[in-house]
Amino acid sequence: MTLACPTARALLAQPHAAHPTPLDFVVVGLNHQTAPVEVRERAAVRAGEEEALLEHLSLHAGEVMLLATCNRTEIYLAGVQGDPVSAFEGAWGYALEGHLYVHRGDAAVAHLYRVAAGLDSLVIGETQIQGQVKRAWQQAHARGLCGKVLNKVAQGALAAGKRVRSETGLSDRVVSVSSAAVELAQAALGDLTRRTALILGAGETAELTLTHLRAAGVGDVIVVNRTAERARQLADRLGGRACAAEYLHEVLPEADVVIASSAAPHYVLNGEGVQEALAGRPERPMFLIDISVPRILNPEIGSVPGAHLYNLDDLTAIVSRNLQSRRAALPHADAIIREAAADLARWHLTREAQQARYAPRELAVASD
Repeated sequence: MTLACPTARALLAQPHAAHPTPLDFVVVGLNHQTAPVEVRERAAVRAGEEEALLEHLSLHAGEVMLLATCNRTEIYLAGVQGDPVSAFEGAWGYALEGHLYVHRGDAAVAHLYRVAAGLDSLVIGETQIQGQVKRAWQQAHARGLCGKVLNKVAQGALAAGKRVRSETGLSDRVVSVSSAAVELAQAALGDLTRRTALILGAGETAELTLTHLRAAGVGDVIVVNRTAERARQLADRLGGRACAAEYLHEVLPEADVVIASSAAPHYVLNGEGVQEALAGRPERPMFLIDISVPRILNPEIGSVPGAHLYNLDDLTAIVSRNLQSRRAALPHADAIIREAAADLARWHLTREAQQARYAPRELAVASD
């Protein structure tokens, strides 16, 4: 005789599932909505720090994922032991509670789903975050920090993000912090076709920035990076001139627009360097946009005559216009997130019911 597997509905009807345990899943973090850039950079993840951060966080939870972008730093924990806020602050060594948000259970799930869909980004609907969430999950998995809960939630988030982009039209026009920075440069300078742009960095964000500069008609782009070979590869691939970091001050006088999108343990450019560059180009201002976290352009640059310095928090006006054009798609996107989060909640309830159903039997067998 074949025994039928109990359905999810039957399992949920079991007495043990009447008051299921909430999903043991927590997110703690800060982002552009809760902290200015000078606070966000305190919790930035610098090159070479990730291993130590994850090692510390793994003392406080059985499963750990670290998501760090230019506008957010978040930790996702399952199997939490102790206070997750203390775990976050202990990892970075700063008291940040006034800027941190904490979501638990279903609320934490919904938050990650919104993040992966680009609905919680500075630029609503930006596409880069989907890949960043995927890499954060893959890195956690490679380090053995993922279990059933985190794997299920991360996979659900990526699927929900893909649905939002494909079903709502939010991805019809590719947007990102990089595109907003180029739009800001256009607003300041007008036609960019006869301008020279200088990019500090050669990573993914720098590549996006160069792509948007090309689309805006910029013909002359200088790529500066501390690894000259990476600068050359990016310049060759998308068109531009490569320059090693040690020659930055030699090429800087040519730049009308400087967009910084790199990671460094210190300021790469200071006020004195910009002042010297401007001395060789009278009556030609320079617009500098720092989209790095931590910032790599010294804030003192903003006081140099002829220099106009912006950072991530200055993109607000462009973000507002972007949101207006996308507002009609948001209710559909929110509905997709709710549906996907409800699927995850049903998975958790079914899992709890199964554990409640079979745990007593396992105990009885053990006692025999």
